[in-house]
Amino acid sequence: MTLIRQEDFIQSIADAFQYISYYHPKDYIQALYQAYLKEESPAARDAMAQILINSRMCAEGRRPICQDTGIAVVFLKVGMNVQWEAALSVQDMVNEGVRRAYNHPDNKLRASVLLDPAGKRQNSRDNTPAVVHYEIVPGDGVEVICAAKGGGSENKSKLAMLNPSDSIVDWVLKTVPTMGAGWCPPGILGIGIGGTPEKAMLLAKESLMDHVDIHELKDKAASGAELTRVESLRLELFEKVNALGIGAQGLGGLTTVLDVKILDYPTHAASLPVAMIPNCAATRHVHFHLDGKGPAHLETPSLDDWPEITYDSSNGKRVDLDTVTREEVQSWKPGDVLLLNGKLLTGRDAAHKRMVDMLNKGEKLPVDFTNRFIYYVGPVDPVREEVVGPAGPTTATRMDKFTRQMLEETGLLGMVGKAERGPAAIEAIRDNKAVYLMAVGGAAYLVSKAIKAARVAAFEDLGMEAIYEFEVKDMPVTVAVDSEGTSVHNTGPAEWRIKIGKIALANA
Repeated sequence: MTLIRQEDFIQSIADAFQYISYYHPKDYIQALYQAYLKEESPAARDAMAQILINSRMCAEGRRPICQDTGIAVVFLKVGMNVQWEAALSVQDMVNEGVRRAYNHPDNKLRASVLLDPAGKRQNSRDNTPAVVHYEIVPGDGVEVICAAKGGGSENKSKLAMLNPSDSIVDWVLKTVPTMGAGWCPPGILGIGIGGTPEKAMLLAKESLMDHVDIHELKDKAASGAELTRVESLRLELFEKVNALGIGAQGLGGLTTVLDVKILDYPTHAASLPVAMIPNCAATRHVHFHLDGKGPAHLETPSLDDWPEITYDSSNGKRVDLDTVTREEVQSWKPGDVLLLNGKLLTGRDAAHKRMVDMLNKGEKLPVDFTNRFIYYVGPVDPVREEVVGPAGPTTATRMDKFTRQMLEETGLLGMVGKAERGPAAIEAIRDNKAVYLMAVGGAAYLVSKAIKAARVAAFEDLGMEAIYEFEVKDMPVTVAVDSEGTSVHNTGPAEWRIKIGKIALANA
């Protein structure tokens, strides 16, 4: 009989969520670095360099990899011989661990969980409650997996109830391009097959907790060893998804996924449930075991596990946001690298909703957006000497429905976010001769180092969704949609799909 003490369990959960906020899994870093070395697309290679540099900086500084520090997900396998010495329920103990982690004074994490999701959507302030999955198994210990899943990747989750005769490969290849780049590739696809709809989704999520091992599977196939049906399917999807040419951050390139994970389960004769959940560039999870001898020990990784890469900004064109003109904006071309300097406003979902409501009522906005740029971001709170915590971009498509009104009624000149814009937003950008710039998702700490000052400009009650004014210096961005409405997220993958096709033909 193993006795698991309440404080040991709570502290282990707290330590785990702090740990994964700033340490990428070693296997992910190794796989991303190998993809970086092979990448032929300059834009995708630059994006991967920023992610790798950001990851090392976070490991050194113990600050979050991404400003979206995720919703807390915990998988528990509790041994049948375990006894708890606790006054709290297991759910409440997990919540207390999450609470401690997200309010840690030396590395405060962003609270993103909202209560009353279909109503007032009030922030819980401590990122609780966590999502906990339980399994009772034979044994004397507790196996724990803690994961932090950001909204950008979670929002791209897909479920389909296929006919038993339908092709899973065809469904995946049809579905992945519809996910856009808001899930911050290159990442990992988790696929669940079978069971019932909710079981398939859980299998997809659980599959993402495994280590990156597609290279081992490729070596096994090359050796002539017999593969299981799931192994064969993983390899086929890995090759074909990467052949789509979507690339890092959706800019076009050789690597869209670093691995494809699959778990399956028996299902009804009339059914073929298939779920797909991506893990983004901020892949965060850790596994540990509790045996009653105290809290878990999480080994500090060596910085030698991270490649030493420096970011080359010499190709970027410096832009003064305080004096930039519409004529200058119209000279920018898709794919141009810019280094932003000066004052940059921020605002995301809640701020945009409030501003549009004010405009519809004929009320004056608290901030003048004339000839200004807005950055779609919800930063982490600063600690110590920081002026702002990690401040990477959020998914721009969520602001698409506000874009035309903001451009036409506020004098806004341009926007900065991550991933692609939808057709309506691109049309509005073209009609107003505006521009959309893309910052790299998954490089939040690196981006924050370009922010030299920050103040709340409006809507302070919205917390991380308030409007800030940042003073930035050489903040790297890419022109993603120019004033003519040309989008690199359309042209880039199309170009690389053709190139990859030619490569495949040449090697055939």
